Amino acid sequence: MDAGDLTVFAAAAKAGGITKAAETLHTVQSNVTQRIRRLEVELGVPLFNRHSRGVTLTSAGTQLLPYAERIGRLLHEAKQAAADGPTARGRIVIGALESATAVRLPPVLAAYGVACPEVDIEIDTGTTAALVDAVLARRLEAAFVAGAVSHPELLAIPMVEEELVMATAPWIRALDRLTAAPLKLIVFRTGCSYRTRLEALLAERGISNARRLEFGTLDGIIGCVGAGIGVTLLPRIVVARAASEGRIALHRLPREAARIETVLIRRHDVFVSTALARFIEIASARLANPAGVGPARTRRGPALRAVKPRKK
Repeated sequence: MDAGDLTVFAAAAKAGGITKAAETLHTVQSNVTQRIRRLEVELGVPLFNRHSRGVTLTSAGTQLLPYAERIGRLLHEAKQAAADGPTARGRIVIGALESATAVRLPPVLAAYGVACPEVDIEIDTGTTAALVDAVLARRLEAAFVAGAVSHPELLAIPMVEEELVMATAPWIRALDRLTAAPLKLIVFRTGCSYRTRLEALLAERGISNARRLEFGTLDGIIGCVGAGIGVTLLPRIVVARAASEGRIALHRLPREAARIETVLIRRHDVFVSTALARFIEIASARLANPAGVGPARTRRGPALRAVKPRKK
């Protein structure tokens, strides 16, 4: 069974048509057709149902597709492994929470830029749920997420423990006052671990009908909280500056409710390049001991490209 034929088969299955697959593979339609037919003859079963709108997988094709995709990934990783060396270079794609991107990630990137100047990094922000899905789908090589992550295909590396605090308008001095009026939650999109924790805490106080105002940026959340529109729950380090400036008020929570761990997740079965291994190493050291790394020397660091959160 030829790996090239399997690649063509997987492309046709994903594209839903021979013509689209040929365009994706930058080849002619007859080549795609020939290779699929050769694979069908070898296996002795049809892999596609052909119709005027394109092709759909037969039951045999459906069973073959995961193997074809796995072989394609293994070949890609084999090329990566062969090209990888002791010096970190190339490109890595890392996911991060909006809050981590704003506060925790810059020192890590500064240190990494000094240690690995030949690596370009793409940062993709999103909620914990969205980032977990992206790592599982192999769109991200690793991601910083909040809270416990238990999945058989993922490895979670502890990075830093955060203290969560309730943030309100500066004139609210006690959380007990929150039950005196209709409450609005200023939160990130569904799938955010901090939002889930906030909803659970309010439910314990008998507040389960609060309205929600969703934002995609940290600045938007802090601004609305400071204006008295609603309340939020975020790591203390993220909102400490706004509190010190008097724009919001912070309220301590019981220890069991306030603690949440930020972890770096990656798939168990991915190829860990030198660039990714060094990133994990530096992130672990920098976040475990923020004061232990001096300022980065003046030197060209990694090229960063911010990516808007994917819509789900």
